[in-house]
Amino acid sequence: MTSRLANARRLYPEDRVALRELGLRDGLQLTKTFPSTPAKIEWIEKAHGAGVRHFEVGSFLPVRTFPQFADIRTLIRTVDGLDGAFSSALTLNEHAIADSLETPVDEIVVALSATEEHCMSNIRRSRRSAIGLLSHAVGERKGSDRPLINASISVSFGCSVGGEVAPEEVLRLAEACAEAGAEVIGIADTVGFAGPRQVRELCELVLPRVHPLPVIIHLHDTRGTGIANAYAALQAGVRVLDGTLGGLGGCPFAPGATGNVAFEDLVYLCERSGFATGIDLEKLLELRPILDRELPGETLYGALARAGPPATIRWQSGST
Repeated sequence: MTSRLANARRLYPEDRVALRELGLRDGLQLTKTFPSTPAKIEWIEKAHGAGVRHFEVGSFLPVRTFPQFADIRTLIRTVDGLDGAFSSALTLNEHAIADSLETPVDEIVVALSATEEHCMSNIRRSRRSAIGLLSHAVGERKGSDRPLINASISVSFGCSVGGEVAPEEVLRLAEACAEAGAEVIGIADTVGFAGPRQVRELCELVLPRVHPLPVIIHLHDTRGTGIANAYAALQAGVRVLDGTLGGLGGCPFAPGATGNVAFEDLVYLCERSGFATGIDLEKLLELRPILDRELPGETLYGALARAGPPATIRWQSGST
């Protein structure tokens, strides 16, 4: 556990909030168009200049089926060349894991689901098989502690194909993932079923049972509760949260799944709640024209982008 914990805390120090920007992966799963590679690099570099340090840059999936992720290796190298930046990528099978290990990616995400139905639909594996894939990823590092292995549990708060999810079932899966070698546990509200009470209760259940491994909360704003749910997670002790610029995203294998929590709003929430992010909001908002230009016809979300930071407050990261 000692080396595993050191690996996890290298990316996610326990004494601060870390925000992961997933726009280039989750954000592009349902869009009709996608940015060019130069535009994606511009996206990453400008976000890094604003203080963003965690980027999920794509999935290792067949290029013929998912052309939006064809340049994933280029984007991983781009992040690798930026000071203090970390990349992550989604892997769904053994081939994807092997491909990821040929790159300098900092973190690979192994997906599973809280329901058998969604797991079969999303990755064509049972939950037991998905945990076996997680063990395979750990073993394939061949004694190295890099990249970090992140077990992400989809539909943890309810599933549009499998129905209700008992919190104890998510806890069982989280513990099984930790035992299989995961160094980070992700809890996802993939279809936006949760409210603040459910988020806080599940986080308070899982956190002590997988401690000292970090827990990531991944929220969708399908029913308008995303930011309230993020605050509940922070109050429960979660210190790693996901979002996407412009609130882009959604799972293609979960009916009704729409966009993630808008990353800009998530930064504002953290800063105004006393959690310094190191991100300059005004610089972050300067990325919106890239999304407008590269994703014509796509709806972008986010209250902060509409209203802007408060005019009476001189913005600086860490202000409360």
